[in-house]
Amino acid sequence: MQGDHSTVAAADQRVRIDWDGRPVDIEVRWVGAEGDRPLLVFLHEGLGSVAMWKNFPCQLCEAVGCRGLIYSRPGYGRSTPRPPNELWDPDFMHRQAEQVLPALLRALGVAAPYWLFGHSDGGSIALLHAARFPDAVAGAVVLAPHILVEQISVDSIAAAREAYEQTDLRGKLARYHDDSDSAFWGWNCIWLDPRFRDWSIENDIATIHCPLLAVQGLDDEYGTLEQIRGIARRLPQTQLLELPDCGHSPHRDQPGAVIAAARALLSGHRGENRSVCAAR
Repeated sequence: MQGDHSTVAAADQRVRIDWDGRPVDIEVRWVGAEGDRPLLVFLHEGLGSVAMWKNFPCQLCEAVGCRGLIYSRPGYGRSTPRPPNELWDPDFMHRQAEQVLPALLRALGVAAPYWLFGHSDGGSIALLHAARFPDAVAGAVVLAPHILVEQISVDSIAAAREAYEQTDLRGKLARYHDDSDSAFWGWNCIWLDPRFRDWSIENDIATIHCPLLAVQGLDDEYGTLEQIRGIARRLPQTQLLELPDCGHSPHRDQPGAVIAAARALLSGHRGENRSVCAAR
């Protein structure tokens, strides 16, 4: 990322940052009551966006007494699409964690500490951000995160490619993304790239010292329980929640259980998680 200058545009709907020497507009939504409350930053899945979270962030923020910040990463939702022929490199999640998210928080005037709530790729990005900025993150909840590439993930992502090319999946994604090809092919191509098979953040996360809650469904079609159990082996402060009758999206399949566990985690560390938002 080149430079530090960022501006807020269109109230709280779009934030312009400078990333890799080019301006990028980030779709942003604030939820929850303002005031002296902990801030919870939501990081979406590999095909997600602000809109795809639906009402869950509002429900969670109301339950735990937080202010919520939801955003769409570049290439997703209403944010600047991926350039037409741009292919992501295996470090794409590191770049989101170490470049894009810090630039967005600076643009919004968000001061540490803050909490992170990440799903799937967003969960991995949350872990990488907490590892890179250990003093800034008060704690994190990660749903179905990836810490290494498993065959089950590759097989399901290959099946998603077939569905995108042969079914109405493209049309369904168009409800949530200005450019569904930008969102889908950025994610799909890198996950199926042979260079990505050796991707792992198992060593990267060793510097995390904040409280963690790692959640995974027993029926997750994109990863096994090794993903969250691997986190717990390396980070003993991790609380695990393994949910039956639950696939890759615990916040959709088992929202009550996720909210209850997140509320318990945050309430146990309430005094450690004040942050300030200078811009709305």
